[in-house]
Amino acid sequence: MKILIGVIGADIELDDDLKAICEEIGKGIASRGWVVVCGGKGGVMKHVCKAAKEANGLTIGILPSLSKEEANEYVDIAIPTGFGVARNVLVVSSADVVIAINGRIGTLSEIALALNYGKDVILVEDSKGIAKEIYDDLVAIGFKDKVHLCHHHEAINKVSEILGIK
Repeated sequence: MKILIGVIGADIELDDDLKAICEEIGKGIASRGWVVVCGGKGGVMKHVCKAAKEANGLTIGILPSLSKEEANEYVDIAIPTGFGVARNVLVVSSADVVIAINGRIGTLSEIALALNYGKDVILVEDSKGIAKEIYDDLVAIGFKDKVHLCHHHEAINKVSEILGIK
């Protein structure tokens, strides 16, 4: 069975630094034969999917609307839900591990859902946004073993470690 890596983050215009972070993580996921699962739209999702596709990876976009056309052009499998932001449940519940890049309130909800479901969440500390800001609070309320703060260069190796893959 394929390993699904949930990638969550803001649907915003990204600066060059964030694009580079997304590129490295997307390529890293694809190079290991893992599958990107995300919200399928723009910003972080689009740039991770683009990088994964460039590395011959597979991408899944779980969309908030009922329209497949809402997916970014790098999504291989578009799943329209009609659930709006409730589709966040499907994104994180389908993932084996979740990587949070940057993000705002939507990303925060996905992090909370993932932790509630017992998923490991990697917060990319050099990506700014909510991903870095909440680490200490999550550790303080008991998620020390499930939330991992690391630099984007370390994220893919951290996924391997979590999954017990060498």
